[in-house]
Amino acid sequence: MGAPHGHLLHFHGHSPVHRLPAHVKIVALVGFVIAVVATPPGVFWPYAAHLLALAGAVLLSRVPLAHLAKRMVIEVPFVVFALVLPFVAAGPRMALGPVEVSEPGLAAAGALLAKGTLGVLASLLLAATTEGRDIVAGFEKLRLPQPLVQIMSFMLRYTEVVAADLARMRIARESRGFRARSVRRWPALGATLGALFIRSYERGERVHLAMLSRGFTGRLPSLRPLAASGSQWAAGGALPVLAGLVTAVAVVAA
Repeated sequence: MGAPHGHLLHFHGHSPVHRLPAHVKIVALVGFVIAVVATPPGVFWPYAAHLLALAGAVLLSRVPLAHLAKRMVIEVPFVVFALVLPFVAAGPRMALGPVEVSEPGLAAAGALLAKGTLGVLASLLLAATTEGRDIVAGFEKLRLPQPLVQIMSFMLRYTEVVAADLARMRIARESRGFRARSVRRWPALGATLGALFIRSYERGERVHLAMLSRGFTGRLPSLRPLAASGSQWAAGGALPVLAGLVTAVAVVAA
């Protein structure tokens, strides 16, 4: 379990964005998202400016657009909600082709879709340019409470282990002729998930006992030392500062 672990979102590279320390990129992401969320309602041109600034960061990172696009599917539930919102929201109605929609609902849907897309894309860029263990080390550097750092660290280490267990159980079912083609097969799937939960819980107990036997006192050793120069903070802060200026202009103009 001591071998290095990667994750499916990461794209190996050596771009300037990859080389920025993880805690700098985390702060930049939070600042950018706050600037996007603070965009005043009813004003949409700032979102285009935010997207251009974020597109510049994507180009600088040299992460292929296809790599990010495939992972944008995580936003689908928000897209569906945004598409439904104009039809169910209250307020004055307006004609949109052959149908009538709520005017406030349409504006809220557009803002939700824009903010969600920008936030998801920025988060995927962070994940694509930063190893998972570096993200955890970045949160530790930013003084996130130790219990949360430990939870993230164990999730990073054991997600692949649990996924491999699930894959072996699926192969075992299918080798015995099982096919989940109807609702009647759901009890077997429920039993699989129950067995996986028990296995994971027992593994957690064994790992905890092993840690205690090695002198664990409630705090893990520091993951890796992180440091950032002034130029790296300036480079990482360019995106959120630019987004903040755009939002400030939009607030003043509104």
